[in-house]
Amino acid sequence: MKTNDMTPVDLRSDTVTQPTPAMRAAMLAAPLGDDVFAGDPSVNALQEKIAALLGFEAALFMPTGTQSNLCAILAHCQRGDEYIVGQFAHTYRWEGGGAAVLGSVQPQPLNHQADGTLLLADIEAAVKPDDAHFARTRLLALENTLGGKLLPLDYLQQATELARAKGLSRHLDGARLFNAAVAQAAIGGAQGDVWLEARRIVQCFDSVSVCFSKGLGAPVGSALCGSREFLARAHRIRKMAGGGMRQSGLLAAAASYALDHHVLRLADDHALALQLADGLRQLPGLVVEPPQTNIVFVDLVDAARARADALVPFLAARGILVTGLYRLRFVTHLDVDAAGVARTLAVMREFLRA
Repeated sequence: MKTNDMTPVDLRSDTVTQPTPAMRAAMLAAPLGDDVFAGDPSVNALQEKIAALLGFEAALFMPTGTQSNLCAILAHCQRGDEYIVGQFAHTYRWEGGGAAVLGSVQPQPLNHQADGTLLLADIEAAVKPDDAHFARTRLLALENTLGGKLLPLDYLQQATELARAKGLSRHLDGARLFNAAVAQAAIGGAQGDVWLEARRIVQCFDSVSVCFSKGLGAPVGSALCGSREFLARAHRIRKMAGGGMRQSGLLAAAASYALDHHVLRLADDHALALQLADGLRQLPGLVVEPPQTNIVFVDLVDAARARADALVPFLAARGILVTGLYRLRFVTHLDVDAAGVARTLAVMREFLRA
């Protein structure tokens, strides 16, 4: 979508994207059936497509990434088990405590390093002995990207191999998996092949949740990939969680279109994030974290910090939408273009130089 002076520039998240006209046409043309009876051809085609693309036996379409992660954790773990996870991982901090509340599965959160990783020594130390005093450690759950940071492939291989050696299952919250694959391919991974890079990432894991409604631009939906045996358990949990959606091929068609047309273009979002970060870095009172993908974090310091409570309303009044207070988050996506980035920089400059 091209912006003009009247179009809001919504940088709050890549979840705000609107379906493109071509995606809407694909939704309208989708053949439909009843997915609860496994009879929706568009859902079945999407599940087969994403499983094949990522090298898994099967996949299960879900309404949301939160439900996809919940079904994964509960399919890997039983009541009284625990999963090892980062303090700022979405599955721990921003999904309502679902695994604990609905599945009696205890999280064991660990502190992140500056690059978003969990120390291998911390993971190993968090695995509980086989003793009735402790919850049973069953799963390592990682996230890539994490806050826009790319977890290096060699780290993923080491962490998941450690988990496997300790008898743990391994799940990836890959809500922005394709952002990670595009960024990794751009720095020389897999000879620049994004799809091969995505497979290299997920092959470290027993299961992966892939979101279609963020950078890929679909209106809703996620897929959980894994073995057929694992997904049979997840399917039962999805039913209990209200995830049977009947004629959900309308939504699956949008996700399938996104896989065909919106993966490689994520590089455009990354380039715009760099452009935005470079412009913000020139302004007074800001400390800008260099973006690795499509998320830019900015800390307000000095005089800017003293006026922080006025900044977000000031931006919103001028059609620039962001989140945060002393630490701002800007997320680029397919509904943001270079003109929108330029407008954002102009309004930020206006505020900071007042």
